[in-house]
Amino acid sequence: MDSVSTDFTGLRRGAPLGDPRLDLCDLYVFPSPKDPGRTALILTANPKADAMHPDAVYRIAIDNDGDLRNDIAFNFVFTEPYNGRQKVDVRLGLQAEARVDAAAGSEIFGGLDVSFDDEPHLWRSRSGSFSFFAGARADASFANANVIAMAIELPTDYLGAAPDVRIWGRASVVRDGKWVHADRAGHPWVSGFFPDDEQLAEFNAGEPNRDQGRWMGHLIELMVETGGYTRAEAIDAITAEGTLPDVLTYNPRKPAAYPNGRTLTDDVADYRSRFLTNGRTPLTDVAPRQDFLPDFPYLCAPH
Repeated sequence: MDSVSTDFTGLRRGAPLGDPRLDLCDLYVFPSPKDPGRTALILTANPKADAMHPDAVYRIAIDNDGDLRNDIAFNFVFTEPYNGRQKVDVRLGLQAEARVDAAAGSEIFGGLDVSFDDEPHLWRSRSGSFSFFAGARADASFANANVIAMAIELPTDYLGAAPDVRIWGRASVVRDGKWVHADRAGHPWVSGFFPDDEQLAEFNAGEPNRDQGRWMGHLIELMVETGGYTRAEAIDAITAEGTLPDVLTYNPRKPAAYPNGRTLTDDVADYRSRFLTNGRTPLTDVAPRQDFLPDFPYLCAPH
């Protein structure tokens, strides 16, 4: 069987707003391998793996009541880089604080060093509830590629899953005095669903609670074209995966494997190719790494 190219992944697209620092790569949600009572949330960005944008807010958003609005937000804000160093603050926003564009909420970590070398700087909150890391790590999916990882590990009960939660990433930046949503991360490799740059920019700027109404027809047409689906088959496949809205759904009572969360070893390239081609075409030239760290932050040292 012929393999499909990686064009559908969006890997050949330019960075959001032309700035790689605003490019969100992947989102992972999985239980701690050593403590099933804790959950790891990892958002990766910036495929150049250098300093992050000092005017941006990077966010992991969590909805735990089903309305697809932020109930919990971990906000990451980076300083201006200086002499090869950079620091980061982490703010925790709850309810109304979680829904503003700026990094609102209480500071749970402040002025921490971003790791740009092999040895990760790991931090734990005073309460002991949160572990945190930010820095350069090897990309989980592509050999010889690096990213900046923002990783939080927390008690699973803190998520408030009933029985599941919806989690997504966001990168926003101020342009001309206004907040602009530059990129978002939920399901893997969704940018390839939008061959038109204007559509992709609109999608990235949107909110999950509007995804189904705005993009369902577009995705159905794409799947009819790429996979020979009937309209009914496409709707069934989208519903089964939960493709729209573009958020990761995670039920901690079930085994973690995409699309229930996403682990570092999930072969999402093959999954996405089969999804778009109605199971006919595997992707053979991209596979996840298998050599991860046994402890937080789990991603390996940069190349």
